[in-house]
Amino acid sequence: MKTILTNLLNNPRLLSFLLFLACLTGMGYAMFLQYVLELEPCPLCILQRVGLIIMGLFSLLFALINPSKLWAKIVLWLGSFLGIIWSFGVALRHVWLQKFPDPMASCGAGFDFWLETMPLADVVSLILSGSADCGVIDWTFMGLSIPMQSGLFFGALVLLHLWLIKLFFKKA
Repeated sequence: MKTILTNLLNNPRLLSFLLFLACLTGMGYAMFLQYVLELEPCPLCILQRVGLIIMGLFSLLFALINPSKLWAKIVLWLGSFLGIIWSFGVALRHVWLQKFPDPMASCGAGFDFWLETMPLADVVSLILSGSADCGVIDWTFMGLSIPMQSGLFFGALVLLHLWLIKLFFKKA
């Protein structure tokens, strides 16, 4: 068992595939919450999903291509890392809004309407400023709200990315 774990932790291609599987797991959990438990995602939840999907796509590309050049490894790693850092940051902001809700915030129009009527930068700014929906805790598991669970999950994936980049330079 120790040999299998050692081989996994020292193989960038397998780690990238593991990151892709983590993306599928996270998105599966999000779909379960949305379609089975019927919990509507708020705009911050949607932004977290976007980052997770970006991470998953870059990780899958890395696993499929298995680049030999260091620059190619770093480019694919960076795309994956930026996606998960985005998700992690948004999850932390989401937890903050749940812990310290702004009573003046309101949901306003839906996310689709914002994207159709405003520049993307304004939509992102509006979303990150929070809404009443984002501050509500609809469901918990083991005392953790959904953004807290996401933050822990994304944090573990960030650590895995840091381990992966360490491998690139260890073998370079």
